[in-house]
Amino acid sequence: MVTTSQYTAANRAAWDASAAAFEAKDTWAEMMRAVARPDFSELDGTMTATLTDLNLKGARAVQVGCNNGRELLSLPALGITPALGIDQSEAFLEQARRLAKAAGSDCDFLRADIYDLPEGLGPFDFGLITIGVLNWMPDLAAMLRAVSGLLAPGAPLVIYETHPFLEMFEPEASDPFSIDRSYFERAPMTWSETITYDGSPGEASPEMFWFTHTLGEVVTGCVAAGLAIERLTEHAHSNREVEYDMYEGRAAQMPLCYTLVARKV
Repeated sequence: MVTTSQYTAANRAAWDASAAAFEAKDTWAEMMRAVARPDFSELDGTMTATLTDLNLKGARAVQVGCNNGRELLSLPALGITPALGIDQSEAFLEQARRLAKAAGSDCDFLRADIYDLPEGLGPFDFGLITIGVLNWMPDLAAMLRAVSGLLAPGAPLVIYETHPFLEMFEPEASDPFSIDRSYFERAPMTWSETITYDGSPGEASPEMFWFTHTLGEVVTGCVAAGLAIERLTEHAHSNREVEYDMYEGRAAQMPLCYTLVARKV
C-alpha cells in the first residue's frame, strides 16, 4: 500500500519538473514585470469579489499550496498582507521568491509537507487555498486540520476549487460529455507529463497522483477541523486548465467550481 508520504514525495518531484515549463512561457516574463505594479493581480473576478466582501484589509495571509506565489502576491491590491506561502515544490518557491523580490514584498515562502509542518507557524488572520490543491492531497481530513492549525480564532479560510462533479468527465475523451469516472472513485488518477496550464503538450515527468474528494468530504473535513462553514457558492465557470472551457455555457449546465468560506472557531 502506498503511504501518504510516498504520494506526497511523488507529487513533489512531478511539480518540481513542471516549474521549468512554466518559467519558459512568455507569461512568466510579463508577470515578472507586472508584479511590481501596486495593482498587480492574478485573481479572477470571483476571487476578488469574495475577498472584497470579507473586508480583509490589514489581514496577514497564509496560502497553502501557493505554487509560485502569484496569487499571494496579488493580495496587496486588496489591502491584504501576504505573510507566508507554503508549498512542497522548491522549484516553484524559487520563482515565488523572485516574484516577491520584484514586487518589493517581504512575504516568506516555506517548502514543507503539509502533513509535517514545523512548529511555531502563525497564527494568521486569513487562509487561502486555490484551484487544484485539495486534489493533490491523499488525506484530505489531515490536510484541513493542518490548515486550521495555522489560523487565529475567528480567521476566515477561503477555498476556491474545481468542483468534484467535473472530475466525472474527461475533456480529451472521444465523447467528453459522457460520464467517464464515478463521483465516488477513490483510486487516484495518475499521469506522467508536466503540467502546462495552457493546453500545450507537456514533457515526460515523474508520475503524479490526483485524488478526488466529494463536496461532502470537503465540507465535513472543514467542520471536523474546527472551521465553521459560512458560505458555499457553486459556479458555472471553469477555473482550471483551458481544455475544461468546453463545459461552460451549456444549456444543461453542470457546476464547474465553487467558493467555500469557513471561519476558525
